[in-house]
Amino acid sequence: MNRIKEVLEQKGIKQIWLAEKLGKSYNMVHSYAQNKRQPSLEDLYKIAEILNVEAKELLIERTKYKNVE
Repeated sequence: MNRIKEVLEQKGIKQIWLAEKLGKSYNMVHSYAQNKRQPSLEDLYKIAEILNVEAKELLIERTKYKNVE
């Protein structure tokens, strides 16, 4: 699971902007943000670089995710 949507909201960045910077379709980035799809590790690192955060900041720890369910 990822925190892409949360980080985008914190930074005031739109998904369409990220899609353009990443070279992906809006639908793909939206799927990442909604946790319907997970980005590849390569794309996760690209997203982190674009958003100027560490890649680990885009991830939800497994233990925390289990507590959410």
